[in-house]
Amino acid sequence: MKKLLIASSALVAVAFAGQAQASEPIKLSVGGYMNQWAGFADQEVGDRNNAFQSDTEIHFKGSTTLDNGIEVGAVVELEGETSSDQIDEQYLYISGNFGRIEMGKNDSAADSMQIVAPAVGPVGVNDGDLDIWVNSYLIDTTVPNGDQNRVTYFTPSISGFRAGVSFADNSEKNGRLNVSTTPGSQSIYGSDTSGSGDNIVSGALEYTGDFSGISLGVSAIGENWGEGNLVGGGLNVGFGNFTVGGSYSHTDDDYGFSEGSRNPDDTDQFDIGVSYEMDAAAVSLTYGYAEYGNGSRGNGTGEISTADLGLAYTLGAGVAWKSSIFWFDDEVDGAEDNDGYGVVTGLALTF
Repeated sequence: MKKLLIASSALVAVAFAGQAQASEPIKLSVGGYMNQWAGFADQEVGDRNNAFQSDTEIHFKGSTTLDNGIEVGAVVELEGETSSDQIDEQYLYISGNFGRIEMGKNDSAADSMQIVAPAVGPVGVNDGDLDIWVNSYLIDTTVPNGDQNRVTYFTPSISGFRAGVSFADNSEKNGRLNVSTTPGSQSIYGSDTSGSGDNIVSGALEYTGDFSGISLGVSAIGENWGEGNLVGGGLNVGFGNFTVGGSYSHTDDDYGFSEGSRNPDDTDQFDIGVSYEMDAAAVSLTYGYAEYGNGSRGNGTGEISTADLGLAYTLGAGVAWKSSIFWFDDEVDGAEDNDGYGVVTGLALTF
C-alpha cells in the first residue's frame, strides 16, 4: 500500500510539473436531489413506522482544466435534513489520461464499482430503504463501511476494463464525527481524532461492453478491514428494453473488527432482478436473500427474504413519480420473526 501511495504521489507530481496556473479558477455549481415518499406498511413485530419519509441532498461541484489538459475538481454533498453526518461526502479529484485520483471523504473503490440487480422503485431489496419502513435486516451486497477519508485511484478504461483501489488509514480517526441526538438536544461523542480503528484496503475490477445490441456489465470486488474480508461481484445484461442482473457478497464474521472481536457469524447475501423500460416508464421486479451474522436483533443471526415491485414514470425534466410494492420475511435467531408488506409512492426530483 505504501508503494501505491508513492506511485500516486509521483503521478500527481509529474502531472503538475511545470504547471504555473489553471486556465480558469474553479467555480462551484449547485445540484442534488429531493425524494418525498408516502407509504403504508404492515408487520408482525413493532409499531407501524412514519407514513412519510424524505431524503434530500444539496451537491456543490466544480472543476477546472489545467493548461496541460488535466482536470481538477471538488465535490461537497450536504444532507438536506439535520443528520449525524451532515456532510455526506467531500473530496477532490484529479483526472487525465492516467486515470482518476480521488482524495477525501467518500466511498471506496469496491463500493462505487459494485454492480447490483436493476431496480427502479423507492424501496428496493439491496442497500435500499426497507429498514426505514419496517423493522428488518437490510441486505447490502456493496460495502457497508460508508464514507471514510481515503485516497482512491481508478485506471482509465481499456477495452472496457477498469480497475480501482482505495486506502483509508484509520477507520476511527479519519473524518468521523458522531452526534447523539435526543429530543431538544445534541451532544458530540466522537471527533475526527478519537478512537482506534483499522486500515481499510479496497479493490475492484469491472468490465462494460456492447455486443450486437447486448450490453454487459460485470464487477468483482474485495475489501480488507480489520481481521476479515469482504468479497463479491455483480452482473447485468441488457437486451432490447430489458435488463437482467444480480449481485452477491460474502462477509467474514471478523470483517471490521480488531483481533479478538467478531460478529456472531459470516454473512452471505444476494439479489436478482429484471427491469423493463419503455419511453418514460420503467418497471422492475427484484428479489433479495441474506443469511446474516451481523444483525441487531436476537442473537444477531438469521435469514431474510424480500421482494420489490418497482414502478417509475418520468413526468418531466428532473421529475419522476416512483412507487414500490414490497414484501419481506425476516427469521431472527433468538427473537420473534418478523414479516409483512408495504406500499410506498412519491416524487423524486433531481436538480
